[in-house]
Amino acid sequence: MNFVGLQEALRKELRKRIAAGELTGMELARRTGFTQAHISNFLNRKRGLKLPALDRTLKALGLSLYDLLNPHELARYAAVPAGSGKEDSEVPIVAPEVAAGRAVIIREETLALARYRNALLRRIRPDLAAAARRSWTRFVVLEAGAHEGAPLSPRLGPGALMLVDRHYTTLRPYRKNERNLYAVSRDDTCIVRYVETAESSVILRPHNPESPVEVAAIPEGRSVTDLLVGRVAHVSTET
Repeated sequence: MNFVGLQEALRKELRKRIAAGELTGMELARRTGFTQAHISNFLNRKRGLKLPALDRTLKALGLSLYDLLNPHELARYAAVPAGSGKEDSEVPIVAPEVAAGRAVIIREETLALARYRNALLRRIRPDLAAAARRSWTRFVVLEAGAHEGAPLSPRLGPGALMLVDRHYTTLRPYRKNERNLYAVSRDDTCIVRYVETAESSVILRPHNPESPVEVAAIPEGRSVTDLLVGRVAHVSTET
């Protein structure tokens, strides 16, 4: 819903309360500090309300912005809950650009849901979570596309599901003598590679030694950990 739609929803709510005898234009003017003419012009669509005036009116009515939203519209943009059953949890499958750029994953951005055993998710250590990432939706799933087939072969091929822990943004090995595979932010999306650093550059190594190695400069004022979307914690062809 856009700003115009919000104002129309407010008009509808005001008319409903006035028709039910719960409110009058004079009472609303008193509560908000607007003139009755101002209120009348708003109700008759002769003028709109600026954002501070809209906020003032909602406060006078004891409403929040969410009260004006259609429940179906609200559901589209609600955060995907950490759906957890007795044995399984649902994790959102998202596009690479969503994984890279959205702190909280909402329903509108979820392509599908993948199921994982709770026992598996609990084994993924949370102790290395970066403070700045603790408010992010922790787990997302990326599906390997055809373009990832060669660089990540033979570890995984097209259609493989990669469970990404977005709280893990350190280059520290998760297990001793084992390289971490990361989803890495790249040109407003992300790719999956092994990561190393060299001075002010990040080296992105494929799993397949025959695929090219990429080198990218770390933007000024940022560190390599800012480019890490998260660690690939589990790979599967099905969940």
